Amino acid sequence: MNPEYNFKEDFLLDPDIIFLNHGSFGATPRPVFEVYQRWQLELERQPVAFLGRKAPELLRSAREPLADFLHVKPTSLAFITNTTIGINTIARSLRLGPGNLVLTTNHEYGAMDKTWEYLANKNGFTYRKMRIRLPIESSEQFLEDLTNGLEQKPDVLFISHIPSPTAQIFPIESSIKYARKNGILTIIDGAHAPGQIPLDLSKLGADFYVGNLHKWLCAPKGSAFLFASTDVLDLLDPLVISWGYSPTDKTPDRLANFIEWQGTRDISAFLAVPAAIQYQQHHNWDEVRQQCHCLTAATIQEISDFTGLPALYAQPDVDFAQMASIRLPKSSDLESLKTSLYETYKIEVPLIAWESEKLLRISVQCYNTQADLDRLIQALQKELPVYLRG
Repeated sequence: MNPEYNFKEDFLLDPDIIFLNHGSFGATPRPVFEVYQRWQLELERQPVAFLGRKAPELLRSAREPLADFLHVKPTSLAFITNTTIGINTIARSLRLGPGNLVLTTNHEYGAMDKTWEYLANKNGFTYRKMRIRLPIESSEQFLEDLTNGLEQKPDVLFISHIPSPTAQIFPIESSIKYARKNGILTIIDGAHAPGQIPLDLSKLGADFYVGNLHKWLCAPKGSAFLFASTDVLDLLDPLVISWGYSPTDKTPDRLANFIEWQGTRDISAFLAVPAAIQYQQHHNWDEVRQQCHCLTAATIQEISDFTGLPALYAQPDVDFAQMASIRLPKSSDLESLKTSLYETYKIEVPLIAWESEKLLRISVQCYNTQADLDRLIQALQKELPVYLRG
C-alpha cells in the first residue's frame, strides 16, 4: 500500500474502533459512497423517470464493468442484494426430490445450511455435509475428503469458494472439473471472493456462482451478483415474480429481466458497483491485497506462537488472503472474551465456535495498520488467560 495515502480517511468507519471485521458486512470508501448517494438523489428527484424509464439501461451499463471484472459476458449476470438471495433463488429453482443428493462441506455458512436443510426436509432430497480436514495439503486431499464414501453420484455440488468460519480458500477448480466430468451441477457460494482474490469465472467453469460485492469489493450494502452459465440458464425461476418475468423471454437480457426486477426498490447500490471497481483499480488493489495478506499472515504466526496452537493453514500464500481464522484454546469463553475485546480495547473482531474449534477470525483491509494488529495481539495476550474455563 502507498504509505503516503491514508486509506483510513477514505472510510466512514468509527475512528475510535479498531475494525478487524470487514468480512462480515464490508465497508464502503467515501468516493464510492458519494456515487451511491448521487444515484439515490436522482431516484428521489424523479422516481418515475428513474425506475420506470431509465433503470433497464442504467443496470445494463453497470453490469458491463462488473462482467469485465469477472471475465464473463454481461448477459450471464444479474444484480441481487446479497448472496443469500442468490443461493435461495437457485436452490428453490431446482427440481430436487427423493433420491437426489446435494453434496457440500462442513465449512458452509449457517444461513445457507438452513436454506438447503429446509428444502431437503420439504422436498425429500438429501443434503450431505462432508468433513474437509484442515490443513488442506493439496487439491487431491480436498477432493478425496469431498467424495470419500459416497454411495451415489451427487446431483448438485454446493461449496463455498472462501468459507465464512474458516476463511480457507478452497481449491474448488478440481472439484468443478470432477463435477463437470460426472454430470453434477455446480453452485459456488462466493460471498467472500470478489475483491479479496482475483476471480475469472470463465476459467473457473462453475454452472452457478453467487458473490457479494459489498464485502471485499467495497461496494454499498445491498449489492451482489448471480452468474449463470448458458447451459443452465433455463433452470432458473425468479424468486419474485414481477414485471420483468415472461415465460417466453429468449432475449439476451432474460436473466436480468427475471432476477433484477422485483417491484419498487432502490437500485442505487447496483449502480455504484462500477465506482467500487474503479476505486480499487485506481489504488493498485493487487498490491493492497498483498500487503494486507502479509499483515494477516504475520498476525496469525504471532498469535499461534503465543497460544502454542497450530495454524489452520498449510500454505499461507495459497490458503488465505485478507481474511483468516486463528485457533484459540478450546476452553476459551468466547462470549466474555469478545465483550472484553470490544468494551475494553474497542476491537471489533468475530470469535467463532465451529465444529470442535474455537476461532478468532481477522479481516485486514486497506484501512488497517500494523498498530491495529499489534493492539489485538497485546489484548489477547492479556485477556485470553482470563477467559479460560476450567
